[in-house]
Order: sequence, then C-alpha cells, then structure tokens
Amino acid sequence: MRIGRVLLSATSLTTMFGAFLADWNETHVHNPKWPPHAKFHNGQTMSMGLALGACALGSLWGGKPSRGRLDAATTFASLYWITQLSASLYPGTALVDPPSTRKGRQPVIAGTTLALNAVGYALERRHVR
Repeated sequence: MRIGRVLLSATSLTTMFGAFLADWNETHVHNPKWPPHAKFHNGQTMSMGLALGACALGSLWGGKPSRGRLDAATTFASLYWITQLSASLYPGTALVDPPSTRKGRQPVIAGTTLALNAVGYALERRHVR
C-alpha cells in the first residue's frame, strides 16, 4: 500500500470523526449554556466533516486511481480544515469559550492535517496520471 494513500485516508478519517470526538461533550453538544442555534451550527459542522471525509475516501478508493480522483480526494480532505482556520477571521469568534484559559489547538491540528494532506498528495501524485 502506498504511503500517500495511507496519509490521505488517515486525514479523511480524522475529518470524518474528529469533530464528533472533540465536540460530543459538555463543552459543545451537551453545553447547557449554548443556545439551540449554536448547537445547530455545531451539528452542521460535524456533519460537514463527516460528508467531506467520506467524499475524500470515495474519491481516493472508489475507482481506478487518476489525477482527477487524487485532486478531488485531497480537496475534500482539506476543505474542512481550511474553513476551520478561516473561522477565526469572523467578528466575535474565539478558539475556546470563557472562562477557559487553555489555548485552542485548532490551528495546530488544522495546519498539521493540511501538511499531511500536502505530503500525501505529493507522494501519491507520482503514481497517477
């Protein structure tokens, strides 16, 4: 098995399930201080990660390897993380809710995932036309 496909598959699985692991707790989904509309958007974000990761895996493994499939898989595996990085640019956003004093790990996780996607793409690109 080629390492590029393995890396892209791993990041796709992280995209699919990472938000559920991070958010299905008292800080997000079960947070009584969050209004229903905030929970709606959290659910939307979690579902989007699941859908994008599934699309990435389908593109990567669903047919004969090709440049187009690799491009699609890498794009799907990256979009969630790109939008997560851009979220902090909107007014009034924060990486963590008060009164927490911990630092948000989202930029590190997103940056690492995007870097792994780039490496996976570069490695796999050698094997497809």
